[in-house]
Amino acid sequence: MACPFRCAYCDQHRISGQNQIPDADQVNKLIQRNLGTFPKGPKQVEIAFFGGNFTGLPYEMQRNFLAIAQNYLRSGEVQGIRLSTRPDYIDAERLQLLKDYGVSTIELGAQSLDAGVLQACGRGHGPEAVEQASEMILASGFRLGLQMMIGLPGDTIQKSVETAERIIALNAHETRIYPCLIVKSTELEQMYLQGKYLPVSLDVAVEWSLKLWLLFRQAGVNVIRIGLHPSEGLHGDALVAGPYHPSFKELVMTALWRNMFEKYPAWPQGDSVLIEVPANELGVAIGHKSANRIWLSERYPKVVFAGMEGLPEHTFNIKTLDEC
Repeated sequence: MACPFRCAYCDQHRISGQNQIPDADQVNKLIQRNLGTFPKGPKQVEIAFFGGNFTGLPYEMQRNFLAIAQNYLRSGEVQGIRLSTRPDYIDAERLQLLKDYGVSTIELGAQSLDAGVLQACGRGHGPEAVEQASEMILASGFRLGLQMMIGLPGDTIQKSVETAERIIALNAHETRIYPCLIVKSTELEQMYLQGKYLPVSLDVAVEWSLKLWLLFRQAGVNVIRIGLHPSEGLHGDALVAGPYHPSFKELVMTALWRNMFEKYPAWPQGDSVLIEVPANELGVAIGHKSANRIWLSERYPKVVFAGMEGLPEHTFNIKTLDEC
C-alpha cells in the first residue's frame, strides 16, 4: 500500500503475501502469536512494518499501527520498532511522527545508487533522494538501513560495488543484499520474455554478494540479510526466473570459506586433516551440501571438521590428524 510507482521488478502482493492491509485487531493477534514462539530469557525482539511504503500511508493509519507497536515497546515485550519505506517519502514531519511513537530503525529501499539503473527500474527517483533521506534519518537519531538489489536492469558488478561504497559513505548502520528475481505479472517478466532482460546466474549472484558482503564487513556495516527468505511470497508459479535459492546466504558463506581455504598458504602434508572452525560456523565451513569438504577430499582422503567455542569469527586452525 502507498507505493506510487510500480517498479519493474515488483509485485508487492506476491512478495508480502498480503492482498489487503491488516486491521488493528489482526496486527495485535499477529504480534501476540509470534511473541508466544520465543523462548524465555533475554532477547532482542522488534516489530517491523514491511511490504509497502509505510511513510506514504495516511498519517492516521500510520499512527494507528505505530500506537499498537508502541504499547509492546512500553511493556518491554519488544525492544524496537522498524519499518521500510521509500526515500522520497521522508521529510521532517514524517520523521517526527516516527520518533513520537518510538521507531528506532528506518530502512530505505535504495536498491541501487546508479541513476541509470534506477531509471531503468522505474523507481521514480534518483540517487540524490536516497542521499538526502539518509542524512535526515541519521540527523534525527534513527538507525539507518539501506537495502540494495543486485542484477537489476542495466546493473553490473562495478555499479553494484559503487552502490555498496556509497551506502558505506552514507553511514548506514545496516543493509540487505537481494538478488533481483523475475516475479510473475511484473514489467520485468515482460522484459525477460521479450529478450530485453537476462537475470544473472546463481553462481554470479553468489560471487557478487560475497564481494559486497566483504566490503560491508570491512566497513562495519551489518548485513542483516542476504537473499530472499523462503517464506517471502515466492509460492507456486510466482517465480519466473532468476538466481533464487532457499539457502542463498549459505551458498555465499560457503563461497567465503572456500576462498579462505584456497588462500591458506600452509596446508600440511599427509592423508588426513583436521580443520577447527568457530562452532557457530561449522555448517558453512563444511559447505552447502558438504561442498567444501568434498573439494578438500580431492587433496586429503580424510577430512574432519570440528566446531570450537572461542575461535574468532572467520578463523580456523589446520592440523593433521596425527598431531591430535
